[in-house]
Amino acid sequence: MVDIECFRSQGYVVVPGAVSENLVDAVFDGVEKFCGVELDDPLTWTSIVTQKNGLPELTGAGMVELYHHPSMWALRQSPEIYSAFAQIWEHEALWVSIDRCNLNIPQRIKDDFEGFVHWDVDTSVDPLPFSLQGFVALTACDVGGGGFQCVPGMPARLREWIKTQPETRNPFRPDLNGLEVVEIPVKKGDLLIWNSLLPHGTAVNTSCVPRLVQYLSMAPAQEDDLTLKNWRVHAWQNRLAPEGDAFPGDPRKWEQQNGITVELTELGRKLLGLDPWMVNDHEVKRRGNQKCGAPGF
Repeated sequence: MVDIECFRSQGYVVVPGAVSENLVDAVFDGVEKFCGVELDDPLTWTSIVTQKNGLPELTGAGMVELYHHPSMWALRQSPEIYSAFAQIWEHEALWVSIDRCNLNIPQRIKDDFEGFVHWDVDTSVDPLPFSLQGFVALTACDVGGGGFQCVPGMPARLREWIKTQPETRNPFRPDLNGLEVVEIPVKKGDLLIWNSLLPHGTAVNTSCVPRLVQYLSMAPAQEDDLTLKNWRVHAWQNRLAPEGDAFPGDPRKWEQQNGITVELTELGRKLLGLDPWMVNDHEVKRRGNQKCGAPGF
């Protein structure tokens, strides 16, 4: 069960042990193979290459341009993860994001990343949007381990805070003066879900071990948008990255050359959009932004 009160008051919630160790380890192994490293051998970490990102703060942040590994789809189809998002949305007909992993290696190996805090949604619009983001922790990550950092409680007071800011403020990058940025520790297999109005980002890894997560979110399905639905199915079939500046993709096209199109469960087919959701004998129609990628429906 999700601690809804924590989510409402703090803007995020950790669902402990949402994913089994076997599922987590499979993604871990997939990332190792994709990156050509052994994550328990620091001598291999210097070979990790991350692509220049259209969002400057993500360059050097350790984004892994792997999207369709079978183990990643196994997490996306997890009934436990689906249940958590459905509880927050109070809605059953959801689509899952097609997103990547983050591998944040220690600063002593990679000293070009300073951490960041941002929004993935435009906080200048009225009304303010509501959406969810999240990840599954593939490794335990304590404070200082290069994990998730945020300004707790900000979504609940964002409207009032905006009134104190100049009209020229950056709606995607908060002025952190006077705000407390906190790192949120997680254990292997935990699911962390946050409100997109929560200022958040990745911290500098001052530990001795890598931090690894799989980004994963869900939002109400948009089954009346055939262009969007067809793109999602096409991306799954052909193992393609999302479109948009924040998703440079893998120039090696490793997944296209070495991967497979994953067979989906009944739940997974609905979460992709391959099969329709039926609620009270009617197809559910909702808005989404998955073609532009995630995080940030």
